[in-house]
Amino acid sequence: MLINVFIAAISGIIFGLGLIIAGMANPTKVLAFLDLFGAWDPSLALVMAGAIGIAILPFTILKKKTLAWSGEPLRFPKKTDIDGRLIVGSLLFGIGWGIAGICPGPSIILLGAGIAKGASFVLTMCLGMWLADRFNQITARRNPSQINDYNDD
Repeated sequence: MLINVFIAAISGIIFGLGLIIAGMANPTKVLAFLDLFGAWDPSLALVMAGAIGIAILPFTILKKKTLAWSGEPLRFPKKTDIDGRLIVGSLLFGIGWGIAGICPGPSIILLGAGIAKGASFVLTMCLGMWLADRFNQITARRNPSQINDYNDD
């Protein structure tokens, strides 16, 4: 549907602008936030707290609904347990974030700006997603319930 593409594009632009304004697309600022025992910059903690605070109300409302405004089904994760996949994924994400000072959203901004560090991060991120997909396909043969983490069995 054309309206879904339009909504996605506007949402992406707003999200990207928010990342830029907040400094999340600046790896130096992110690394300063992660440097707890050096020149720590707490400003990104305020960005995260603000984002969580703003998101609580819409997610609370959406949890009670089954369809989006577009008429498509809403999909929320059904798994709430902390398992090995979550721990390993979180560690890999955190290590990558700590080394590069970049996370997935800002990496797209850096890629679009033609910054080499962003391009190498996106390439590595895509490789990681491909490897994760291959791992999930292999483990799904042994335990099919591991693949579908959403409430739409």
